[in-house]
Amino acid sequence: MKIKALLITLLILATSVFITPSSHSATKGWRYWGYFQAAPGATMWTTAMTGPTVDVADGAVEGWSFVFSSDDVPSVPPKIKPNFKAICGKTMADPDTKRVALVIEFGSKAWAPKGEKPAKTITRCVRTALDSQGIDVLGQVVKIRAASSGLICGLNGFPAKECGVEISTPAALTVKK
Repeated sequence: MKIKALLITLLILATSVFITPSSHSATKGWRYWGYFQAAPGATMWTTAMTGPTVDVADGAVEGWSFVFSSDDVPSVPPKIKPNFKAICGKTMADPDTKRVALVIEFGSKAWAPKGEKPAKTITRCVRTALDSQGIDVLGQVVKIRAASSGLICGLNGFPAKECGVEISTPAALTVKK
């Protein structure tokens, strides 16, 4: 499973790539795909501290949000609260598969790459194999572009080319004094 090996590398790289030196924290940050999870029954997002090559339980909610962050972990979860029943309530359980709710939020125009427009949020109930991991659930709904390191770079072609780039803090996010 070449993709799984690549995605495991995501955790290692995420801790080194996304840590912002304190001298740049007010003026620079990164835009990238943040990964969030909610265990069955949870009503709040938790920042995933591993890549998506982790098992997910029936009844879980997986969340992806294109974020701008100057912190070492993504701090902007999807705006839609994790609600398995609302997303998968009409999908019947069966003993041979699991159901996982998926939320993908393409972020704000404020930090979208120049000339690109964020797509509408996707919410979907995914019926998947019992041994499926987060990456499998994601791949059933969108096309994934990943770096050789395993870092998730694009979902359904957004962003078109870049991958976890450092940028100046968008003007819309700066506090005016």
